[in-house]
Amino acid sequence: MTDAVRDVVDQGLTKALGLRLDELGPDRVVMSWTVGEQHLQPYGIVHGGVYCSVVESSASLGAAMWLGDRGKVVGVANNTNFLRSAREGILTAVATPIHRGRSQQLWLVEITDEQQRAIARGEVRLQNLSS
Repeated sequence: MTDAVRDVVDQGLTKALGLRLDELGPDRVVMSWTVGEQHLQPYGIVHGGVYCSVVESSASLGAAMWLGDRGKVVGVANNTNFLRSAREGILTAVATPIHRGRSQQLWLVEITDEQQRAIARGEVRLQNLSS
């Protein structure tokens, strides 16, 4: 893992959410986290905003890895669906590209629990910005 990527994971929202970067590459990103009180909404289940944040973070890292030195990426759309509630345990997000073009990328992110049940699924569209 490069120092720049490590810096992204070890600061800001990613750090606050306690996300772990388990795999990083231009074709696949895997992040995981252990559900804690900081992730829960008042009804005791993981807040939907956590899923949206994980979806965008993992897709952005993969998109940036693919674009490399050619520029930077920024998210322009995040559509995340919540499929099953979670209250505890380890959740895992796997991001893979659907489309990678000259100006935009589209990534799919699937979040599962320890029993491999689908918890959330999102797509992120990212703009490739020239350096």
